[in-house]
Amino acid sequence: MDPKHTQHGLSESEADAEARRLLDEWAAKPVRHHPTSFRDETEPPPFGDAPPVKQDDKRIVPAVAAGIAVASIGVGAGATGLGCAAWLLFRGLSLVSVPGLERFALIVIAPFAGLAMVLTAGGAAIAKAKSSSTTNVYEGPVTQNTKITNTSSQRGMLSRTRNDVR
Repeated sequence: MDPKHTQHGLSESEADAEARRLLDEWAAKPVRHHPTSFRDETEPPPFGDAPPVKQDDKRIVPAVAAGIAVASIGVGAGATGLGCAAWLLFRGLSLVSVPGLERFALIVIAPFAGLAMVLTAGGAAIAKAKSSSTTNVYEGPVTQNTKITNTSSQRGMLSRTRNDVR
């Protein structure tokens, strides 16, 4: 390509002449002014619909909502991590031969079985301790007080009743 020609095949002098022609054509056109906005100067009526008033946005996210959002992100990330771990485990298990699988299963399952046995024994001990009964035997004169003073207090919209029985 010749360096004296422009990209579209015009020589530099032809391109200058075309540019001058376009500039002269543009300068000869009258400038038309179009309104870009409109302001209604009429007064609003003293009654009826009020004109709109700008109201600043001052919304605050409650702490509970923010906590729920953060917790849901954490639960989702945790579930994704557990899913990836399960996928890796099953992928690895699929590559193990049958004799090796028995040994691998015993190695993997033995700690969980031991933990389950310990938790079961602990739960049985706690249940047995809770189910024991205590019998109180009193000797001597008994005084029965039938006068009960009951005071209750409630405060706030979401309140909890507190009864003091004496």
